[in-house]
Amino acid sequence: MHNAQQKIPREYATHWSDYELLDAGDGKKLERWGKIITIRPDIHADFKSGWSNAQWQDMAHWEFEEHSSTQGQWKNIKTDAPEQWTIAYQNVNFGLKLTQFKHLGLFPEQQANWNFIQQRTRAGQKVLNLFAYTGAASLVACDAGAEVVHVDSVKQLITWANENKERSNLADIKWVHEDALKFAQRELKRGKHYDGIIMDPPAWGLGAKGEKWKLEQHLSGLIETAFGLMNSGAFLILNTYSPKIELSDLAASAGLFFAKNQMEIKQLWMPTKTGKELYYGNLLRAIK
Repeated sequence: MHNAQQKIPREYATHWSDYELLDAGDGKKLERWGKIITIRPDIHADFKSGWSNAQWQDMAHWEFEEHSSTQGQWKNIKTDAPEQWTIAYQNVNFGLKLTQFKHLGLFPEQQANWNFIQQRTRAGQKVLNLFAYTGAASLVACDAGAEVVHVDSVKQLITWANENKERSNLADIKWVHEDALKFAQRELKRGKHYDGIIMDPPAWGLGAKGEKWKLEQHLSGLIETAFGLMNSGAFLILNTYSPKIELSDLAASAGLFFAKNQMEIKQLWMPTKTGKELYYGNLLRAIK
């Protein structure tokens, strides 16, 4: 007989006024962004949905149809639905738009980390956001009073993040268009230190110069570099979406640098309005 599986700790992101995970199942998720409702594929929704497909279709404005594992197109269900709109989270405003990669410019499960950032950040602290996408975590840290350095290898995403900063009437953020790990390694050589480091690296992809990236090959190096950049008392947030990285891998890599009482390793989940629960990857948080 196998031993009973140890219960895996979970952290749950929660809904807010402008976002709800309404339902999930049958390989898809139904979400409300402000007044707009979308249907998107999700590999982790491998269970029966709470509502019927007919109910979903009746509610939704847009549905993303996959052509491959990385791209597809949006099908318009309600003809008056906009292709771009804005939602808010507390003091921060996000511009959303339909992309061919099924994303809208925001990862709402990160609400769990936004709360953590707000709790840990003080005015005047320095925060580094690597693989920073459209800047939600950068904006939350900036709103909390931090001096933020935002790094991403895709120029269009930095432009999008800057537009979000302007929508939110926030202070200046330092934008860096560069490979995130290479920038962090150079900051380490320059003797720079930060009070918070946020990393949301892709499972795989291409760097700024077309170099191939696989997270499992860089995980320990990422954590080691972040550790070297952290002031005493600084926080680290690292999300992993790669199916090749287990919680035990995250614990082993982080354990090379942090003591057990300095870190927490969890799965990130979000509940739906219908009582289902959807998995969103693994999460490391550490305090130096």
